[in-house]
Amino acid sequence: MFEGIITPIVTPFNRDKEESINYEATEKLINYLIEHGVKGIFILGSNGEFHVVDEDEKVEFAKKVVEIVNKRVPVFVGTGCCSTRATVRLSKKMEEIGADALSVITPYFLKPTDENLYAHYKAVAQSVNIPIVLYNIPKATGCPLSPELVDRLADIPNIKAIKDSSGELERIQAYAKIAENKDFELLIGSDSKISYAYGLGATAAVAGTSNVIVDTLVGLDKALNEGDTETAEKLQKDIDVLRGVLKLGTVPSAMKRSVELAGIAEVGPARMPVQELSKEDDEKITEMLKYYGLK
Repeated sequence: MFEGIITPIVTPFNRDKEESINYEATEKLINYLIEHGVKGIFILGSNGEFHVVDEDEKVEFAKKVVEIVNKRVPVFVGTGCCSTRATVRLSKKMEEIGADALSVITPYFLKPTDENLYAHYKAVAQSVNIPIVLYNIPKATGCPLSPELVDRLADIPNIKAIKDSSGELERIQAYAKIAENKDFELLIGSDSKISYAYGLGATAAVAGTSNVIVDTLVGLDKALNEGDTETAEKLQKDIDVLRGVLKLGTVPSAMKRSVELAGIAEVGPARMPVQELSKEDDEKITEMLKYYGLK
């Protein structure tokens, strides 16, 4: 389950007053990614704008995604909320729908202690039977998962992996050491650190850039697994061209616009308060896409 490129898909929205979910674009995006070799579809993560999607929308969206994927690859669903109660409730619903695994981000805005976090994750893990992936992204939550805590959490039977998006080399090393010694996997969530993390034993990359340049990411995973260092170095560096334009707008506006301008799917804008990019930004994105032969 925890292998290869797992795409944390953007959540497609219509350009209507309600900013409603676009299921036609969702199907188009998912089919495109699976056809191009991704090994998992991850919904309601950071690029999926989980923080601006209502709970009933999340449930309906997950149902549709499970249906569209139809067991071709595992479906990972983000269920982390600020409260344990809400996280447990949503996690149970997603298990019932047919999610293959859950990704649980640390509570955000709060500053919980390690003991608070241990109790939180333990309660969530005990409420479901499917695997749980811890999600560490301190720049967005202000709440990092210490290696000492992760080592303890890895002993809970269905806590099976951690997705690390910290970009911190020492932290990645520490998580890799835990994975080496336990029934636990390291998934890298920082696209610039894929080669580094694979070198430490990471088994998969939850790579946001694969929404757009899926062939580059799938090729990188293949090269790393085959020990083709030269190809891997080139492909890892190639990701930076896309990463350079992602700074044009608030996450995930530039990512979504890139998917659209590449002709992959009409995924629409990010939900407000994030706004659409300018025509000048569109031109920069178009130039970037030419680099990858997507324009």
